Amino acid sequence: MSSPGRFIVLTGPSAVGKDTVLRELFELDPTLEYSVSYTTRPPRPGEVDGVSYWFVDEATFRQMIERGEFFEWSTVYGELKGRTFESVNRSIASGKDTVIKIDVQGAEKVRQRLGDRGLYIYLLPPSIEALQERLVARATEDPASLEARQERAIAELALKDTYDHRVVNDDARRAAQEIAALIDAARANTPGGPA
Repeated sequence: MSSPGRFIVLTGPSAVGKDTVLRELFELDPTLEYSVSYTTRPPRPGEVDGVSYWFVDEATFRQMIERGEFFEWSTVYGELKGRTFESVNRSIASGKDTVIKIDVQGAEKVRQRLGDRGLYIYLLPPSIEALQERLVARATEDPASLEARQERAIAELALKDTYDHRVVNDDARRAAQEIAALIDAARANTPGGPA
């Protein structure tokens, strides 16, 4: 019987480049699964329903909360985000390592539930200035939202030392290679073989 899959929990402040690093990571290790979460925010250009997120309206999301469908959920910048028990259980049953890309608030909830079944990685910007430049360049927020994200990013960066590993995203490919090496090391240390 194969070992249950490990969860690679990748978090970091808004605009740190999680999506870009993950694209590189999945090229390096196509055996990894991706856990798609639900959100009430509208899709950004290039995002695909069921691939980037499951995009639902707030009423639908709240009904899912009432039915107890969420493994974890949070309110992030006024939008609801969450991951269902169904998707997490499917990942465990598959025996494959699964990447969870999540905000810092959600990552704490995942850690409370998964404990040592997860590998917790905090993605850092090269500097606060670089992060602020990325937020502005992304051009997806109005001025008030941009300011809120900048303030929250500084507060979230203070939590970086509570994670198993910290990876600086100074170059997406290099950061992905470092994460792939961390995953390989975790697999090698899993009793009974790869997780």
